[in-house]
Amino acid sequence: MRPEKHSLTLRGHRTSVSLEEDFWRAFREIAAERGLPVNALAAELDEGRDPEVGLATAIRLFVLRHYRDRRV
Repeated sequence: MRPEKHSLTLRGHRTSVSLEEDFWRAFREIAAERGLPVNALAAELDEGRDPEVGLATAIRLFVLRHYRDRRV
């Protein structure tokens, strides 16, 4: 499965992020559960991430933790 590039707007600035479709789908589902637009959730992650960690990695880890924490 190859990553797909999607455009996001974070605090008024356009950026693109490449993620596998399964991660995009899960990220959209989590945003919907929280009542947030995808861009707003991505902006939250972007603000809180370590500058050494890319946004795509931050999203993947967020999705992984979200579903792993649900199992506990």
